Amino acid sequence: MATKNIPVLETKRLVLRGPEAEDYAAFKATFASYRSRFMGGPLNPYETWMLYAAEIGHWNIRGYGMWMIHDKVTDETYGMAGGWKPAAWPEAELAWIIWPDKAGQGYALEATHAARKYFYNQLGWEGAVSYLDPKNLDSIRLAERLGAVKDKEAPSVDGNDVVYRHPSAAKLADSQINHGIEMEISHYADPMFKPKGYALD
Repeated sequence: MATKNIPVLETKRLVLRGPEAEDYAAFKATFASYRSRFMGGPLNPYETWMLYAAEIGHWNIRGYGMWMIHDKVTDETYGMAGGWKPAAWPEAELAWIIWPDKAGQGYALEATHAARKYFYNQLGWEGAVSYLDPKNLDSIRLAERLGAVKDKEAPSVDGNDVVYRHPSAAKLADSQINHGIEMEISHYADPMFKPKGYALD
């Protein structure tokens, strides 16, 4: 599957589309930075290139993958969100990363919510998990805002991560969790909304 054949998703503020060559610079900068410490980084230039190639190749192998998150108006990239299941992963994962200077604006919540809906409604996923570093409090908070709960019985990737299980498609549909996510996204989309306190993705 070429990147041009990757489905495009749209939300209130964002366009999610396949990673392209012009998106690599921001990806490289993020994965070479401290921001990527919970995802195997910081990476050297070769490792970053190989990971980016894997992001694109994952679509060909699995039929799903990670989208690049773009601003609907400016086309600026903010990060990535989508599905991820390398060979060692026990289950399909919902994953995300936001560029360091774009955190705290609700982009990860909005993009991951859209990706999950696509996987549930279009690909027939019954559920998903997120494999998180136990020290990655930002991502744990985001997983909880998405309705995921810690699953102590689920197998981890390497024993060093915690598994957060997302609500099933049936439980999420027309639920209070879903309505709460939609309300929070609408707040972030309001130009008058100024989040206070600790920045959350």
